[in-house]
Amino acid sequence: MSLRTHARLLFSALLVSVTSVVTAEEPHQAAHIASPDYYTVLKENDQVLVLKMVLEPGESDAMHRHHNETVYFQKGGQLSIESINGGTLEVKVPDGHVMWHQAWTHRVTNVGDDTVIAIIVEDKP
Repeated sequence: MSLRTHARLLFSALLVSVTSVVTAEEPHQAAHIASPDYYTVLKENDQVLVLKMVLEPGESDAMHRHHNETVYFQKGGQLSIESINGGTLEVKVPDGHVMWHQAWTHRVTNVGDDTVIAIIVEDKP
């Protein structure tokens, strides 16, 4: 296993360990509603919501929820991810990284020196 593959697997496993599943009672809004300055809707229909997230260095979005999602990091960077249960994970996401994640609630902060750009494809329930 290459070092890059190992790093990606570790990153995905760490994300799962600090996140929680969204329930029907979840009060948090969708990312593009909670943080419209950082999320742009690229496409929305009955099956999918596609978002573009842009976080400049030092910026944080609001605590928000996602349904099951696939995320492509067009431009990675150093991120701090806070889960709804208070756990925090700091990760270095490489350019081109792709991840899948079950529904969750979190806040993202760009703690690095580079702009982070991600395309999020979120299943509709």
